[in-house]
Amino acid sequence: MENISSVSDILVLEELDLSESSTYPVFFTLLFVYIALIITNVCVVVIIIAERSLHEPMYLLFCNLSVNDILGSTILLPHLLYDMVSKNRFMSYNACVTQAFFTQTYGSASHTILIIMAIDRYVAICNPLRYSAIMTAKAVVTLSVSAWAVSVVLVGVLVSLSVRLSRCTSVVPNFYCDNASLFKLSCDDVSINNIYGLFYTVVLLSSSMGIVAVTYIRIAIICRTKKNAELNSKAIQTCASHLVLYLIMLLTGYIVIIMHRFPEHRI
Repeated sequence: MENISSVSDILVLEELDLSESSTYPVFFTLLFVYIALIITNVCVVVIIIAERSLHEPMYLLFCNLSVNDILGSTILLPHLLYDMVSKNRFMSYNACVTQAFFTQTYGSASHTILIIMAIDRYVAICNPLRYSAIMTAKAVVTLSVSAWAVSVVLVGVLVSLSVRLSRCTSVVPNFYCDNASLFKLSCDDVSINNIYGLFYTVVLLSSSMGIVAVTYIRIAIICRTKKNAELNSKAIQTCASHLVLYLIMLLTGYIVIIMHRFPEHRI
Protein backbone atom coordinates (compact mmCIF):
# COMPACT_ATOMS: atom_id res chain seq x y z
CA MET A 1 0.00 0.00 0.00
CA GLU A 2 1.37 3.40 -0.96
CA ASN A 3 2.15 6.05 1.62
CA ILE A 4 -0.27 8.87 2.33
CA SER A 5 1.07 11.83 0.38
CA SER A 6 -0.81 14.64 2.11
CA VAL A 7 -2.25 15.43 5.50
CA SER A 8 -5.59 15.97 3.75
CA ASP A 9 -5.68 12.27 2.79
CA ILE A 10 -7.00 9.79 5.33
CA LEU A 11 -6.98 6.03 5.40
CA VAL A 12 -10.38 4.38 5.11
CA LEU A 13 -11.67 0.85 4.77
CA GLU A 14 -9.02 -0.40 7.18
CA GLU A 15 -11.49 -2.90 8.64
CA LEU A 16 -12.81 -4.06 5.28
CA ASP A 17 -10.26 -6.80 4.71
CA LEU A 18 -11.80 -9.18 2.18
CA SER A 19 -10.02 -12.17 0.73
CA GLU A 20 -9.42 -12.29 -3.02
CA SER A 21 -12.05 -15.00 -3.45
CA SER A 22 -14.78 -13.12 -1.57
CA THR A 23 -14.21 -9.61 -2.95
CA TYR A 24 -16.14 -9.98 -6.19
CA PRO A 25 -19.09 -11.98 -4.79
CA VAL A 26 -19.54 -9.27 -2.14
CA PHE A 27 -19.04 -6.56 -4.76
CA PHE A 28 -21.73 -7.91 -7.11
CA THR A 29 -24.12 -8.53 -4.21
CA LEU A 30 -23.77 -4.93 -3.02
CA LEU A 31 -24.00 -3.66 -6.60
CA PHE A 32 -27.25 -5.57 -7.09
CA VAL A 33 -28.61 -4.22 -3.79
CA TYR A 34 -27.67 -0.65 -4.77
CA ILE A 35 -29.23 -0.88 -8.23
CA ALA A 36 -32.38 -2.47 -6.77
CA LEU A 37 -32.64 0.27 -4.13
CA ILE A 38 -32.25 3.05 -6.69
CA ILE A 39 -34.69 1.57 -9.23
CA THR A 40 -37.30 0.76 -6.57
CA ASN A 41 -37.17 4.15 -4.88
CA VAL A 42 -37.07 6.12 -8.14
CA CYS A 43 -40.13 4.17 -9.33
CA VAL A 44 -41.93 4.92 -6.06
CA VAL A 45 -41.18 8.65 -6.38
CA VAL A 46 -42.19 8.81 -10.07
CA ILE A 47 -45.42 6.85 -9.54
CA ILE A 48 -46.49 8.94 -6.55
CA ILE A 49 -45.76 12.20 -8.38
CA ALA A 50 -47.44 11.07 -11.63
CA GLU A 51 -50.55 9.47 -10.11
CA ARG A 52 -52.87 12.15 -8.71
CA SER A 53 -54.86 9.59 -6.70
CA LEU A 54 -51.69 8.99 -4.65
CA HIS A 55 -51.33 12.64 -3.67
CA GLU A 56 -52.34 11.82 -0.12
CA PRO A 57 -50.35 12.41 3.10
CA MET A 58 -49.30 8.79 3.61
CA TYR A 59 -47.95 8.40 0.06
CA LEU A 60 -46.27 11.82 0.04
CA LEU A 61 -44.45 10.84 3.22
CA PHE A 62 -43.43 7.55 1.57
CA CYS A 63 -42.06 9.69 -1.26
CA ASN A 64 -39.90 11.58 1.26
CA LEU A 65 -38.66 8.29 2.66
CA SER A 66 -37.76 7.05 -0.83
CA VAL A 67 -35.81 10.23 -1.60
CA ASN A 68 -33.97 9.77 1.68
CA ASP A 69 -33.15 6.14 0.82
CA ILE A 70 -31.71 7.27 -2.52
CA LEU A 71 -29.55 9.81 -0.67
CA GLY A 72 -28.37 7.31 1.94
CA SER A 73 -27.46 4.53 -0.47
CA THR A 74 -25.77 6.86 -2.97
CA ILE A 75 -23.55 8.57 -0.41
CA LEU A 76 -22.20 5.23 0.84
CA LEU A 77 -22.38 2.36 -1.64
CA PRO A 78 -20.78 3.73 -4.87
CA HIS A 79 -17.61 4.78 -3.05
CA LEU A 80 -17.51 1.50 -1.16
CA LEU A 81 -17.92 -0.49 -4.39
CA TYR A 82 -15.14 1.51 -6.07
CA ASP A 83 -12.81 0.95 -3.13
CA MET A 84 -13.49 -2.79 -3.15
CA VAL A 85 -12.43 -3.35 -6.76
CA SER A 86 -9.66 -0.72 -6.91
CA LYS A 87 -8.17 -1.71 -3.54
CA ASN A 88 -8.11 2.01 -2.82
CA ARG A 89 -8.14 2.86 0.89
CA PHE A 90 -7.87 6.63 0.62
CA MET A 91 -10.39 9.44 0.80
CA SER A 92 -9.76 13.17 1.04
CA TYR A 93 -10.66 14.83 4.32
CA ASN A 94 -13.27 17.03 2.60
CA ALA A 95 -14.87 13.97 1.00
CA CYS A 96 -14.90 12.27 4.40
CA VAL A 97 -16.65 15.27 5.99
CA THR A 98 -19.19 15.33 3.15
CA GLN A 99 -19.90 11.62 3.51
CA ALA A 100 -20.20 11.97 7.28
CA PHE A 101 -22.69 14.85 6.93
CA PHE A 102 -24.94 13.08 4.43
CA THR A 103 -24.69 9.71 6.17
CA GLN A 104 -25.80 11.27 9.46
CA THR A 105 -28.49 13.31 7.68
CA TYR A 106 -29.84 10.13 6.11
CA GLY A 107 -30.13 8.47 9.51
CA SER A 108 -31.66 11.53 11.15
CA ALA A 109 -34.16 12.18 8.35
CA SER A 110 -35.23 8.53 8.44
CA HIS A 111 -36.26 8.95 12.07
CA THR A 112 -37.96 12.34 11.67
CA ILE A 113 -39.94 11.19 8.61
CA LEU A 114 -40.99 7.98 10.37
CA ILE A 115 -42.17 10.07 13.35
CA ILE A 116 -44.41 12.10 11.04
CA MET A 117 -45.70 8.89 9.44
CA ALA A 118 -46.62 7.56 12.88
CA ILE A 119 -48.52 10.77 13.65
CA ASP A 120 -50.26 10.53 10.27
CA ARG A 121 -51.42 6.98 11.04
CA TYR A 122 -52.58 8.08 14.50
CA VAL A 123 -54.74 10.85 13.06
CA ALA A 124 -56.09 8.58 10.29
CA ILE A 125 -57.17 5.83 12.71
CA CYS A 126 -58.05 7.76 15.88
CA ASN A 127 -59.56 10.87 14.25
CA PRO A 128 -60.76 9.69 10.82
CA LEU A 129 -63.48 12.35 10.48
CA ARG A 130 -60.97 15.16 10.99
CA TYR A 131 -58.13 13.56 9.04
CA SER A 132 -58.65 15.63 5.87
CA ALA A 133 -58.89 18.83 7.89
CA ILE A 134 -55.75 18.11 9.93
CA MET A 135 -53.46 16.48 7.35
CA THR A 136 -53.87 19.06 4.61
CA ALA A 137 -51.41 19.45 1.73
CA LYS A 138 -49.96 22.50 3.47
CA ALA A 139 -49.56 20.58 6.73
CA VAL A 140 -47.81 17.69 4.97
CA VAL A 141 -45.40 20.04 3.17
CA THR A 142 -44.68 21.90 6.42
CA LEU A 143 -44.05 18.66 8.31
CA SER A 144 -41.84 17.27 5.52
CA VAL A 145 -39.73 20.43 5.30
CA SER A 146 -39.47 20.48 9.10
CA ALA A 147 -38.28 16.85 9.15
CA TRP A 148 -35.46 17.64 6.72
CA ALA A 149 -34.62 21.00 8.34
CA VAL A 150 -34.36 19.52 11.84
CA SER A 151 -32.11 16.75 10.54
CA VAL A 152 -29.83 19.14 8.63
CA VAL A 153 -29.50 21.52 11.60
CA LEU A 154 -28.84 18.77 14.16
CA VAL A 155 -26.30 17.04 11.93
CA GLY A 156 -24.74 20.34 10.81
CA VAL A 157 -23.89 21.22 14.41
CA LEU A 158 -22.71 17.66 15.08
CA VAL A 159 -20.29 17.61 12.15
CA SER A 160 -19.16 21.22 12.70
CA LEU A 161 -18.05 20.34 16.22
CA SER A 162 -15.90 17.55 14.79
CA VAL A 163 -14.44 19.62 11.94
CA ARG A 164 -13.18 22.29 14.39
CA LEU A 165 -10.84 19.72 16.01
CA SER A 166 -7.20 19.41 14.97
CA ARG A 167 -6.21 16.02 13.59
CA CYS A 168 -3.39 13.86 14.93
CA THR A 169 -4.04 10.73 12.88
CA SER A 170 -5.02 9.88 9.33
CA VAL A 171 -6.57 6.50 10.06
CA VAL A 172 -10.35 6.14 10.08
CA PRO A 173 -11.30 3.00 12.04
CA ASN A 174 -14.24 2.22 9.78
CA PHE A 175 -15.10 1.41 6.16
CA TYR A 176 -16.98 4.70 5.76
CA CYS A 177 -16.94 8.17 7.33
CA ASP A 178 -19.46 9.23 9.95
CA ASN A 179 -19.30 11.80 12.71
CA ALA A 180 -17.79 9.45 15.29
CA SER A 181 -15.05 8.56 12.82
CA LEU A 182 -14.29 12.27 12.30
CA PHE A 183 -13.70 13.20 15.91
CA LYS A 184 -11.70 10.01 16.48
CA LEU A 185 -9.11 11.54 14.14
CA SER A 186 -8.33 14.12 16.83
CA CYS A 187 -6.33 14.00 20.04
CA ASP A 188 -8.09 17.15 21.36
CA ASP A 189 -10.59 17.19 24.19
CA VAL A 190 -13.88 15.96 22.70
CA SER A 191 -16.05 16.53 25.78
CA ILE A 192 -18.24 19.03 23.92
CA ASN A 193 -18.68 16.54 21.08
CA ASN A 194 -19.73 13.83 23.52
CA ILE A 195 -22.17 16.13 25.32
CA TYR A 196 -23.79 17.29 22.10
CA GLY A 197 -23.72 13.71 20.79
CA LEU A 198 -25.71 12.65 23.86
CA PHE A 199 -28.15 15.53 23.29
CA TYR A 200 -28.45 14.52 19.63
CA THR A 201 -29.14 10.90 20.57
CA VAL A 202 -31.76 11.85 23.16
CA VAL A 203 -33.51 14.28 20.82
CA LEU A 204 -33.47 11.95 17.83
CA LEU A 205 -33.66 8.36 19.06
CA SER A 206 -35.25 8.64 22.50
CA SER A 207 -37.83 11.28 21.58
CA SER A 208 -38.77 9.45 18.38
CA MET A 209 -39.14 6.22 20.33
CA GLY A 210 -41.40 7.99 22.84
CA ILE A 211 -43.57 9.63 20.18
CA VAL A 212 -43.98 6.43 18.17
CA ALA A 213 -44.72 4.41 21.33
CA VAL A 214 -47.41 6.87 22.46
CA THR A 215 -49.08 6.97 19.04
CA TYR A 216 -49.22 3.18 18.73
CA ILE A 217 -50.42 2.71 22.30
CA ARG A 218 -53.22 5.19 21.58
CA ILE A 219 -54.06 3.35 18.35
CA ALA A 220 -54.16 0.02 20.24
CA ILE A 221 -56.44 1.51 22.92
CA ILE A 222 -58.82 2.94 20.31
CA CYS A 223 -58.98 -0.36 18.45
CA ARG A 224 -59.57 -2.31 21.66
CA THR A 225 -62.26 0.12 22.85
CA LYS A 226 -64.25 0.13 19.61
CA LYS A 227 -63.87 -3.63 19.04
CA ASN A 228 -64.40 -3.10 15.34
CA ALA A 229 -62.96 -5.92 13.23
CA GLU A 230 -62.75 -3.73 10.14
CA LEU A 231 -61.00 -0.95 12.08
CA ASN A 232 -58.55 -3.42 13.63
CA SER A 233 -57.76 -4.90 10.22
CA LYS A 234 -57.20 -1.44 8.75
CA ALA A 235 -54.96 -0.47 11.67
CA ILE A 236 -52.81 -3.57 11.25
CA GLN A 237 -52.52 -3.11 7.48
CA THR A 238 -51.55 0.56 7.67
CA CYS A 239 -49.31 0.40 10.73
CA ALA A 240 -47.47 -2.93 10.50
CA SER A 241 -45.08 -1.98 7.69
CA HIS A 242 -44.34 1.39 9.27
CA LEU A 243 -43.69 -0.13 12.70
CA VAL A 244 -41.35 -2.80 11.30
CA LEU A 245 -39.44 -0.16 9.32
CA TYR A 246 -39.15 2.08 12.37
CA LEU A 247 -37.92 -0.75 14.61
CA ILE A 248 -35.26 -1.65 12.02
CA MET A 249 -34.07 1.97 11.90
CA LEU A 250 -34.09 2.23 15.70
CA LEU A 251 -32.15 -1.01 16.14
CA THR A 252 -29.64 0.04 13.48
CA GLY A 253 -29.13 3.39 15.21
CA TYR A 254 -28.43 1.80 18.58
CA ILE A 255 -26.11 -0.82 17.04
CA VAL A 256 -24.03 1.94 15.41
CA ILE A 257 -23.85 3.83 18.72
CA ILE A 258 -22.78 0.71 20.63
CA MET A 259 -20.14 -0.16 18.02
CA HIS A 260 -18.58 3.29 18.35
CA ARG A 261 -18.79 3.31 22.15
CA PHE A 262 -17.28 -0.16 22.49
CA PRO A 263 -14.97 -0.55 19.48
CA GLU A 264 -13.03 -3.37 21.05
CA HIS A 265 -16.08 -5.61 20.74
CA ARG A 266 -16.43 -5.17 17.02
CA ILE A 267 -16.51 -8.30 14.98
